Parts: sequence; structure tokens; C-alpha cells
Amino acid sequence: MGEASSGAPEAGPVPSQVPGPSWYARSVHEVARDLLGAYLVRRHPDGDVVVRLTEVEAYGGTDDPASHAFRGPTARNRSMFGRPGRLYVYRHLGLHHCVNLVCGSVGDAGAVLLRAGEVVEGRELARRRREAAGVCDSDRQIARGPARLAVALAIDLDDDSADTTESGGDVAVQLPVDPLPRTIATGPRVGVGGDGADPARFGWRSWLVDEPTVSAYRPVARRVR
Repeated sequence: MGEASSGAPEAGPVPSQVPGPSWYARSVHEVARDLLGAYLVRRHPDGDVVVRLTEVEAYGGTDDPASHAFRGPTARNRSMFGRPGRLYVYRHLGLHHCVNLVCGSVGDAGAVLLRAGEVVEGRELARRRREAAGVCDSDRQIARGPARLAVALAIDLDDDSADTTESGGDVAVQLPVDPLPRTIATGPRVGVGGDGADPARFGWRSWLVDEPTVSAYRPVARRVR
């Protein structure tokens, strides 16, 4: 039997600011850390949903063997080489979407994968979307994992390259003016194999400690020959 809904009231509006492109024109690691506790706002004809980000992963460019940009620009990853502050949305294994924020400078690929978050506004709408797509047995599961987060926010390939630096746009990132204290942990990325799985070199997943919405770590399964 699944967990019941927590029934906790949604948080009220938090004083916040929308960072411009220059905020994203930094190291992917700096941006990833600073995104924890920030809000991703999704405006949609069905209603608005806001997620407080609790878990992210950093991906580099040609220096990162786990990155889509490792072998250079393609039709799929061209947003990663574009303007910082835009979305890079891709379809994973043809099954579900993943949402990233582009960092660095134009032509120098880098992006932060948004892995998980807490829905703080529009919870009922987000949960209905999740239940229409699959099982969602508690509020903490609504956006716990990158595919679930994309479904909860109704973000798909049509949103690839969307500009998040416009406060009135369909998707925007908002930084709290008075952020709460944070305890951040880091570790290896989820489901990454090969050279990109080396925890000494690529401990590029970051999350807020003691947040129930953070997804469980799963190493990539090794093939048996």
C-alpha cells in the first residue's frame, strides 16, 4: 500500500528575483550549487506549478565523458552550446523528458540537470499530471527524479531552448531574496557509467541534506559478459 498524501499546506509566495544570463555564465558547478533552494516556475494554460529545487547534477562539455556535449554539437544537444540561462530538454531512451539549465558561455557547452524538487505551488495540478502518467503515491514523489519533475511541470521537447531569464516567460528560475540556510552534500551522478562514473573526478551530483524529495542513488548496472 502506498504512502498517503502528506496533506501539508502549500507554501506562500517567497520574495525572489529572476537571475539574468550573466548569472548562468559561470562554472557549471557554481550554478548547480546555487540552484539548490531556488524555485522553478512553470506557467501553463492549465495552471502554474512552482518547484523548489532540492537535487541537481552538473554536466560539462568536451571534458565530461558523461555529457551529451562530449563529442561536440548535434541537432539534439545544440541548446547546450547556446545562450546561458536557456533550457536544454531531451528525451531519455525515448521514454521521458529531462530538464537542464544551460551554463557557461555560448559555444562552451555545460548544463545542470534538474533531478528533483518539492512542489510548493500548484501541487494538486502537478499530482494529477503525475497520476495520469503513472503511480504517484505521496506528495514527496511528485517531482522526485528528473522524469517525474518534467511531467509535474508539463515540460517537454517544445520547451527546449526556452529562456528562463525572463520573469514573465513560460519557465523561469527565481532565487529567494533571503535564502534559508542550506546543508549541501555531493556525490557521484545517478545512472552514469564508464569514465564519467569515477567518483573522484565526477562527484557532480549535489543535493540538500534531509530533504525527502531527493531521489535515491542508483549506480549504473554493469553488463555481464
